[in-house]
Amino acid sequence: MSELNKKQRWVVGITGASGSIYGIRLIETLLTANIDVHMVISNAGWRVLHEELGWNSTDREGIVKEKFGSYPGACIYHPVADIGASIASGSFQVEGMIIAPCSMGTLSAVAHGSSSNLMTRAADVMLKEGRPLVLVPRETPLHAIHLENMLKLSRLGVKMIPAMPAFYFQPQSMDDLINFVVGKVLDSIRIDHHLFKRWEG
Repeated sequence: MSELNKKQRWVVGITGASGSIYGIRLIETLLTANIDVHMVISNAGWRVLHEELGWNSTDREGIVKEKFGSYPGACIYHPVADIGASIASGSFQVEGMIIAPCSMGTLSAVAHGSSSNLMTRAADVMLKEGRPLVLVPRETPLHAIHLENMLKLSRLGVKMIPAMPAFYFQPQSMDDLINFVVGKVLDSIRIDHHLFKRWEG
């Protein structure tokens, strides 16, 4: 397949920070656009999916197929302990990676080059290969270590998009607020969308 015609592949990680819906909405939007998604979810991320969205995490591959099996794009699930998965290697071609939401623990591991699981290894691959890496931190308040780690990664070219919805477009629902944050992520990786109304002056 030629470079012009190849199908896009993105890695999406979901950690144990609150706000798992951001990652789910992002995956849904990418799959709808016929983009393939390689998904990795931390063990804490699975717990948050259960707590916040009611997902049954006992059959993880089954629930992924149920939730994402009918979209134009393919969703490929990788267990977080599978350090030998395709996305653990820089020779496996993907456009980049987004971690949404990103816990401070995962952010710290990425900032310090700790590749103890597939999530942090895949992020490390993005850094070493010079591919886009976008983190959606979801924590408040932030202390100095959080801020220092974010600054360190930002200086390496990592995009920081905190889960901070705007209100200028007069959101009418929770979906509007979720879509705004996901839309900002998509803007950062130059993927067209119509998730929120843009400011036109």
